[in-house]
Amino acid sequence: MLSSLQPPRTLSRFPSKPIYLFRKTSLKPLSSQPITNSTLTDQSQSQTHSQILSIRHSLLCGQLTATQLVESFLTRLRQTEPHLRSFLHVSDTVLRQANELDEKIKRNEEVGPLAGVLVGVKDNICTAGMPSTGGSRILEGYQPPFDATAVRKIKELGGIVVGKTNLDEFGMGSTTEGSAFQVTANPWDVSRVPGGSSGGSAAAVSARQCVVSLGSDTGGSVRQPASFCGVVGLKPTYGRVSRFGLMAYASSLDVIGCFGSSVEDAGILLQAISGHDKLDATSSKQEVPDFTSQFISLNLLESKPLKGLRIGLIRETLDDGVDSGVNSAIRGAASHLEELGCSVSEVSLPSFSLGLPAYYILASSESSSNLSRYDGVRYGNQVTADELNALYGDSRAKGFGHEVKMRILMGTYALSAGYYDAYYKRAQQVRTIIQKSFKAALDEHDILISPAAPSAAYKIGEKKNDPLAMYAGDIMTVNVNLAGLPALVLPCGFVDGGSAGLPVGLQMIGAPFDEEKLLKVGHVFEQTLQNCRFVPPIITDDVAS
Repeated sequence: MLSSLQPPRTLSRFPSKPIYLFRKTSLKPLSSQPITNSTLTDQSQSQTHSQILSIRHSLLCGQLTATQLVESFLTRLRQTEPHLRSFLHVSDTVLRQANELDEKIKRNEEVGPLAGVLVGVKDNICTAGMPSTGGSRILEGYQPPFDATAVRKIKELGGIVVGKTNLDEFGMGSTTEGSAFQVTANPWDVSRVPGGSSGGSAAAVSARQCVVSLGSDTGGSVRQPASFCGVVGLKPTYGRVSRFGLMAYASSLDVIGCFGSSVEDAGILLQAISGHDKLDATSSKQEVPDFTSQFISLNLLESKPLKGLRIGLIRETLDDGVDSGVNSAIRGAASHLEELGCSVSEVSLPSFSLGLPAYYILASSESSSNLSRYDGVRYGNQVTADELNALYGDSRAKGFGHEVKMRILMGTYALSAGYYDAYYKRAQQVRTIIQKSFKAALDEHDILISPAAPSAAYKIGEKKNDPLAMYAGDIMTVNVNLAGLPALVLPCGFVDGGSAGLPVGLQMIGAPFDEEKLLKVGHVFEQTLQNCRFVPPIITDDVAS
């Protein structure tokens, strides 16, 4: 069990409003900035430094052992977890794996590019030897006999899975309040939600409980919590990353995504898990480029490093319903991009508002089919019953939560005879319209930008009993899934709230399989953004010292 602590003291207040200045400064190459035991805290306080590269450099140079590194992260995890509840399960083999890595390094054996990197994995992604519950009672205690392809690739490259992170049940929710086990808190203000459904993964990276993490994104479940928690969230193009081992919610929308405290770390993680997989029929055979080649140190940048890039600011995402602070932060981010050499213009996507109802019809319809496998016989927990139908019904009634039941019923209704054409078919037609709308806009612009959410993180319980208000929070993100496009969210400023302000995320949307461009622009953006340090107040100086 993780030990309980007194509430941690907070850091000095961060700026409550974003300040955007472009200033060319000198910075050593990231790979030459090793982590040491005494500077772990300093390293964690700069979102522009790659922790992955620094960890590798420190281990190979003998400046830090994997055991020391892991112990530092586990100390921080134990001290912050009672307040955050990011994890549903923490592995008991982490230190053993660190010791094995130290022995390999001593023997001068080759180690993978993710050696020593602690990775959190959302609990709807299968991991051998660890529970994989999907945040649902119906799978409580279930341990799959295999790793998801993304997890297997991480392990093969030396990454260490530190544990399984909390989520809304089967990914259905935007706050983690839909989890059957616990509610995760936001590291910036523990009275607020971290976003969802990948709220545990976002909170874990934000609080530096792990280096990077995996989440899943069906309608914004990586990007919205990245915005709420002040971290980088990357949703790849549909098919870029294998879905094998990801518990299906809506199969035509689901993707595995990445969280990191910097754009570079998110890009390195994406590099590790991308590629065709014969175990996933929807996995693309598109060549995987070297994403890391897009990362240029600040001291090597020109005065206008993004000169000639065409940026489209989606007009419909700054209409009524978007908080004024968020609106101001996004417009400030657009001005910053202009200072970097981009030409920024507003672009209209008239079909944008149609995405939300279309998404919920399609996602609910697919979930009603996908979740039929949880019947108490083939998967999960089973109740005692006298006959088969009663066994099915009672197992699901006790195993599924309210939100899951509601979406199954919505989806079943939309697919039923007499309603299929009116709902499901029409939603598919809207999806085609949205895809064409995005294509037309991206033919004229290199990248589209918008808020990642209409507000900063809101209070726990604030929208729990108003599902329509909660669904409306996905309006900025669902269209990207319907179109199958890649999108990157990174923090761009603050609004008032909590003890240190609340972060706001900028969403960058690219053409299919154009993650390279998103990562390049995002990396330049975060390095040149001044006077904003995205480290939550729950991290204290003594945690990692």
